Amino acid sequence: MTKTIGICAHSYEGGALSFLAACRQGAKLMGQHMHPNIILSAIPMGLSMKGWESGNHDEVAKHLKAGIHQISKSGADFFICPDNTAHIVLENIIEEVPIPGLHIANVVCEEIKKNNWKKVGLLGTKWTMDGKVYPNILNANNLSVLTPIEAVKKKINDAIFDELCQGVFKRETTELFIKAINGLKQDGAECVVLGCTEIPLIINSNNSPLPILDSTRLLSKYAVKLALLNKEIPIKGWINATNKELF
Repeated sequence: MTKTIGICAHSYEGGALSFLAACRQGAKLMGQHMHPNIILSAIPMGLSMKGWESGNHDEVAKHLKAGIHQISKSGADFFICPDNTAHIVLENIIEEVPIPGLHIANVVCEEIKKNNWKKVGLLGTKWTMDGKVYPNILNANNLSVLTPIEAVKKKINDAIFDELCQGVFKRETTELFIKAINGLKQDGAECVVLGCTEIPLIINSNNSPLPILDSTRLLSKYAVKLALLNKEIPIKGWINATNKELF
């Protein structure tokens, strides 16, 4: 009697990694070849890119809503979106969609608190690094957020969209991200949030100069835990990741 997880993908690389992570977490907790029921919707991210670039979030919202409605109609009890930047828009439409969601930054914040870190480095798209999704949640928990200098931000953003989101992985790009993490470490960061769901495809605990918060896999891990718990969840809105009855 598990809950059904709905994955509302934005990029296909992030969506695929989230799906695999959820299945593998399910096998760890439920046994070989087992996992909660999972429904995945993948509206092409290319349909949203014009909206992102122009700042027209209503255009982006249209496609995210369509994806959530697809998984809801197929029987999902709640949704996750393995895309940090998408949460900028999801925060504004969460009450308009038919099923509740698990917020990626809330999940990451819980992991940071468990490790007693206070200064947090953040990598992601330009919208994630400059936006309020992570600062709002982390600052509310007395955590400070550090991001790279502007020139490095641009290189990271370009690499995400021109390479990682398209399944292109270059050695020099991995070195770019490692150098950026080193810069955050020098600025006092105690850990780094891989705040784009494709970054874990090239950065891991073996090559990162700082402990990592893999937002993609963490979101999938918490989603599976939620699906297996015999607890009611909200009808709509964000699911409280700090609720000890759930997590």
